[in-house]
Amino acid sequence: MRVLELAQIMAGPTCGMMLADMGADVVKVEKLPGGDDARGYREPRVKGVSAPFLIMNRNKRGLALDLKHPRGRDILLRLVETADVLTENFRRGTLEKFGLGYDVLCKTNPGLIY
Repeated sequence: MRVLELAQIMAGPTCGMMLADMGADVVKVEKLPGGDDARGYREPRVKGVSAPFLIMNRNKRGLALDLKHPRGRDILLRLVETADVLTENFRRGTLEKFGLGYDVLCKTNPGLIY
């Protein structure tokens, strides 16, 4: 199972962590600029990255995209084509503002579980 994770901080990444721990191929998509806000959590840090971030994002592959930029949106849509599941924890309406709402993603991949 291939999962795209557009989530940050705790709840969303924890969901992705559990799926990855059970064998799913989870691809974490972080925002540009800055990445997941959990990277900057308190001590302890490992090579400048917070331990909670490292724990919640184990067993995942990752990349960073600027979803406000057309190229970033295009790359995400290409990833959606081969995904089985997409998880996200943005505020309501955020993906729609980026032109990446449920209707757009499901046209790209009708079998996508969102």
